Amino acid sequence: MEHVSYRTRRGQIEHYFDRTAVQAWARLTSDAPVGRIRATVREGRDRMRGTLLSWLPQDLRGKRILDAGCGTGALAVEAARRGAEVVAIDLSPTLVDLARERLPEIPNGGSVEFRSGDMLDPALGHFDHVVAMDSLIHYDATDAVAALSRLADRTSTSMIFTFAPRTPLLAAMITVGRLFPRGDRAPWIEPVAHTALTQALRGSPSLASWNETRHQRVASGFYKSHALELLRR
Repeated sequence: MEHVSYRTRRGQIEHYFDRTAVQAWARLTSDAPVGRIRATVREGRDRMRGTLLSWLPQDLRGKRILDAGCGTGALAVEAARRGAEVVAIDLSPTLVDLARERLPEIPNGGSVEFRSGDMLDPALGHFDHVVAMDSLIHYDATDAVAALSRLADRTSTSMIFTFAPRTPLLAAMITVGRLFPRGDRAPWIEPVAHTALTQALRGSPSLASWNETRHQRVASGFYKSHALELLRR
C-alpha cells in the first residue's frame, strides 16, 4: 500500500522538476556550458549512469526495462541501443516532452516509450530489469524500500537503484547547498546509511528472494550517490 509520505513527496518532486527547475535540468543534461557547481553534478551523473549501464547485460535484445525516473532519457536511450524495449517514466511531463524531442534513431531493434506518471503504476507491466537512477534519493528508507518491494513483484531479474549515502560530508554539503538558488540544488534529498538500508531491504517480505550484490559510490563535487544492485535468486 502506498504511504501518505510517499504520495506527498511525489507531489513535491513533480512540482520542482516540472515547474521550478526545468530550464536548469534541461541545460544540465545537455552539452551546454554550465557553472562549476552544475559541472560537478553533470560529471557525477555521467559516471553513475555509466556504472548502472555496466551492470546491465550488453545484449538486451528481447528484454523489457523500466527506467524509473528517466529525466531527459539518457540512460533509456543507451539501454535501447543494446536492443531493449524500454519504458521510461518520470513525474515531470515537461522533462518527458524534452526527452521525446531529444530521442535519436534507435538501432538493433530497441525502443523507448516515454511516459509521465508514477514509476510504481502496475499498468506499466512486468520487466526483466528496473533501473532507478537518483529517483529514490528523495524518499526516506521506509518509502524507498516500500517502492522497491512493489517493483519487485513485477521484475524478473534485477533492480538497480541509487540512494544518497548518509555521511557527515554529505550532511554538511546539503546544509551548504540550501544557501544556493533553488535552480542549483536538488530538492529534499534524504540521506540513508547503507547498513540501515540493507537491514530494511532484508526485513521486507517482498524482497526475501532478492540478494544485494554489487554496490558503488560516486562522488563528484556536489554530487554524492551510491548505487546498489539487487538480483532475484
